[in-house]
Order: sequence, then C-alpha cells, then structure tokens
Amino acid sequence: MSGFGQRQVAPSAFIAILIAVSALNPIAVNMFVPAMPDIMRGLGTDQAGVQLVLSAYLFATAGSQLVLGPLSDRFGRRPVLLAGLAAFIAATIACATADSITILVVARIAQGAGGCVGIVLGRAMIRDRYDRDDAASMLGYVTMGFAMAPMVGPVIGGVLNDTFGWRSIFALQTGLGIAVAIACFLFLPETNLPTDRSESRQTFRHGFMTLVRIPQFWAYALACAFGTSVFFSFLGGTPFVAVDMLGMTGTEYGLYFILVPGGFLIGNFLTARYSRRTGIFFMILAGSTVTFVAVLGMAMAFLAGWYHPLALFVPMYAIGFANGLTLANALAGAVSVRPELAGAASGMAGSMQIGFGAIATVLIGALLAATHSVFPLTICMGVLALSGIVAAMWTRTARDQSREHSL
Repeated sequence: MSGFGQRQVAPSAFIAILIAVSALNPIAVNMFVPAMPDIMRGLGTDQAGVQLVLSAYLFATAGSQLVLGPLSDRFGRRPVLLAGLAAFIAATIACATADSITILVVARIAQGAGGCVGIVLGRAMIRDRYDRDDAASMLGYVTMGFAMAPMVGPVIGGVLNDTFGWRSIFALQTGLGIAVAIACFLFLPETNLPTDRSESRQTFRHGFMTLVRIPQFWAYALACAFGTSVFFSFLGGTPFVAVDMLGMTGTEYGLYFILVPGGFLIGNFLTARYSRRTGIFFMILAGSTVTFVAVLGMAMAFLAGWYHPLALFVPMYAIGFANGLTLANALAGAVSVRPELAGAASGMAGSMQIGFGAIATVLIGALLAATHSVFPLTICMGVLALSGIVAAMWTRTARDQSREHSL
C-alpha cells in the first residue's frame, strides 16, 4: 500500500508543488528587505548589524545546500525535504520573537539552512524525471512560477512593515511554511527511487570530488553564480540607496521592485518555451550579455546625475530578464553533467550561486557605508556581469573539450 506522498501526481501538480516549495527561499529573502532600516532601529543596531541578518541567511543557504543535495542522493528527496521544511518553520518562529540582533541573526542562519531545501531538491527532482534540455524547460516553468514570490514579496513586506511592524513579516512566513509543508507531505512523491540510490551509495563521499574534476560543471556553475551575484549586489545595496539617497519608503521600494521579478518572469517564460530549440548555450550567453549592458546603463544614468528610482529599477528589470535566460539553463547544464549526481551537483552549484551572492552583499554593504555613494554598487555589479560573460563562453569550450575526450 502506498504511503502519503507516494501516490502518482499529474505533471502539472508536481511542478506546482515544486514552485511552492522553491518559493519559500526567495520569499524569506525579499519580503524581509524593505524592513531592514526599521529592524536596525527597532533592535538598536547599525547598518552593518542588520546587513548581517541578510548575509548570514545567504551564507547559511549556501552551506546547507552542500549537505542537503548529497543527502538526498543517498537517502531520498522526500525525507530530506520534509526535515528542511520543519527546520525552516521553527527558525521563522524564532525570527518573529527575536528581541536582539544576535538572536535574529542566529535564527536567520537556521531559517536559511532549512529554507533552501526546496530550491536544491526541486532542481534535483526535475532532473530525476527529465533529460537535460527538457529539464531546462521545466526549470524555466518552475522559476517563472516562483518569480512571483520576489515580485510580490517586497510589496507585501513593505506594507506589513509600515502597517504592523517588521515582526508581522516573519509571522506570515511561518504560516506559508506550514502550508507548503502540509502540501509536500500529502502530495509530493519520491523521485529518487531506492534502486537509483543503491547505484550511487558513494555519492555523499565522492560526489563532490567527482564534480570538481569536470570543467564543464564549473563553467555552468560559475555562469549561474556570477549572474546571481549581480542581483544580490543590488539586493544588498539598494535598500539603503533607495531610503537614504532617494528618500523612498518601504512600500515605494516594494512597488518599484516589482519590475525586477517581472523581467525575471518574462526571461523564464522564454527559457521554458525556447530552450529546446535554441540550446542552453545561446540562452546563457544572451542573458550574461544583457546583464552587462544593463549595468552599464545604470552607471551612465547616475553619472549623468539622474538620481531617480527608475535609474535603479529599469536596468534591474533588464537584469531580472537576463537572469531568467541564464539561471535555469546554467543549472540544468550543471545537474546534467553527471545525472546520477544530480543532488550533489544541484547542492554545489546552488551553494556557489548563493555563496557568491552573500559575499557580494557583505562587500556592497561595507562599501556603501564607507562611501555613501552609489558607484561602488555599479562597479561591483559591472565586474560580476563581465565575469558572467567569460563563464558563459567557457560553457561552450568545456563542452567541446568534453566531447573530444569522449571520442
């Protein structure tokens, strides 16, 4: 007799559940951002302290993925997923009741460690069911769906913060976590079957060592990491640019922020529709190039003295669109290099993706605090965007070299 979660579900329902569980992580990041200045005042800390609340979450997300992916290869996706969701719920309750910045940072570390489970295992579960090109398309649909989370997250977070205070943001996140956990427990099937796991029982010990020897994996993972870092540079820097330099409220920031995931939504729609036809290399390179051009546009607007919210958010709309082209395709490439190590590959690529982003938020926060200028933000974003183009070109070179070695 089948237990809960072992029943067959329609492909559309399978994708819908993965969208929901994957959305918890961007909700926890983006809904919180508009409240950063108020948290700083409410808990009696400084800009560096509240920046650590964001950076600690990202570092925990990066580190946790290195463990969750291989664990799911060895023991199955479903038990690891449910354990991660339980940790997320408990940690979010602790965030809502924190009475010091230290407690909030520790709770955010636990929240990030558990909340990333949907992202890392969602990618692996898609790869369990689909080949590389189809996986890129399905990941496009999943990321297109959970792009709605950062689209509405800052708006909801800004309104909740301005109306009820910042603790209400974590109260809502707790409720969302519980609802998603119930849906996964009841309806999400196991995709990494026992026979598959028995064929790769050494995954946890040797998966990473296998992957680090494959240049093609590094190329895809770096293309994804640099593209994400451009976005996280913006995420870590603009709350203070928007509030301190442009005089925006939390609600205004959230409303303008809708442009960014709106672009991401469109980019992922194109990925879902056309990746099979164009191939993932074209999508990755196109996205990386658009990112660099958009950062140049932002820098030129500020150099011209146009200090307006649109100078930030129109280029970020283009960067969101570009990430929609880059990320799903790069991640599909990374988890397809060795399909039997999809969990380890998803964890390692995701860890690099979020880890690079966390480093970018720390660097941007320190530079903005020291200079009170927008240009450290545009310079860092430009360097990362250019690096993304180099990594995108490397995906083609590494793939060609891999084919030559296999002949």
